[in-house]
Amino acid sequence: MTIPVQNKVKHFYLLILSALALTSCSHHKKADVSDIHLEVHIARFDHDFDQMRTQPMSQQAAQMQQKYGSFYSDYMEQVLEAGNTRDTAYFATLRKVLSSKPYQDLKHETDSVYPNLDKQEAELTDAFKRIKYYFPQQRLPKMYAYVSGFQAQTSIGNDYFAIGLDLFLGANSKFYPALINAYPHYIARRFTPEYITPRVIESLGRENMFPQSVQNKSLLSKMIYEGKILYFMDQVLPDTPDSLKIGYTTQQADWCKNFESSIWGYFLEQNLLYETDFEKIQKYFSEAPFTPGLGEKNESAPRLAVWTGWQIVRAYMDKHTDVTLPQLMANQDAQQILNDSHYHPK
Repeated sequence: MTIPVQNKVKHFYLLILSALALTSCSHHKKADVSDIHLEVHIARFDHDFDQMRTQPMSQQAAQMQQKYGSFYSDYMEQVLEAGNTRDTAYFATLRKVLSSKPYQDLKHETDSVYPNLDKQEAELTDAFKRIKYYFPQQRLPKMYAYVSGFQAQTSIGNDYFAIGLDLFLGANSKFYPALINAYPHYIARRFTPEYITPRVIESLGRENMFPQSVQNKSLLSKMIYEGKILYFMDQVLPDTPDSLKIGYTTQQADWCKNFESSIWGYFLEQNLLYETDFEKIQKYFSEAPFTPGLGEKNESAPRLAVWTGWQIVRAYMDKHTDVTLPQLMANQDAQQILNDSHYHPK
């Protein structure tokens, strides 16, 4: 079946075209990972893909398919929507993408921000060593970097983890203002290089290692789950500021600290801990510029249940130094963690 070439690339760079129109505290002792030998290398899929412009395309495609395995197919079929090599329009679609001005402009910007990924590789090497320290049997994915067409910061697949560099170009990137409907400023301000490593580790923990149970329906159970993910990040990224883990501004972090007892009191007074109505509790977990109904002049921090769960888990672990990180992450009893944390902020 022949697929019209002009329809295949629209999804990949429609957002690019529009964008071009607008030109921490210590919690437990830091693990010694000096005896763990591994090194993270982030393969530049974006560079190899661009080689199709100058190399024999079918030959380069075969080499990339061998090198990147399932990610190559996922990228071609789901991101570019180019299908596979059996489609008659496959290589015509790739040529159209590679020769387009939106693609070339985005590639130039990405290469200027990321001539290499040395810093990210060093950070992830240390983080992956810490994952191996706590979870020796954990299989770690191959790391790839690509241009997602502003579709995803991170992608996890069969034995791979891919980083969409075009959503880490810096808060002032010329592309982001035109994407305001998809990525409002309170989200796009975090599209910076220093967020790459925290987002990789969070995604690995949340989507790969410790997926949330469907039984976690109450605010308390969801709160403790989120707190455990952030505590996992505490241990794996011990030198990373809390603001980068949870994505707060300095002002939002300060607000939470200053009003910690009031936040906890609000959850108790409103009888929210055991509430399971999704519509009633989701606003305490969702991305937003602030939490409606709390604070004056919209100055409250968002995701207050996430932040509070983090403090509860930290309090629990500070009081139970014999509990290991794997034991914490395996503990599904949110009520027990709350009770044994003796969390009573003043």
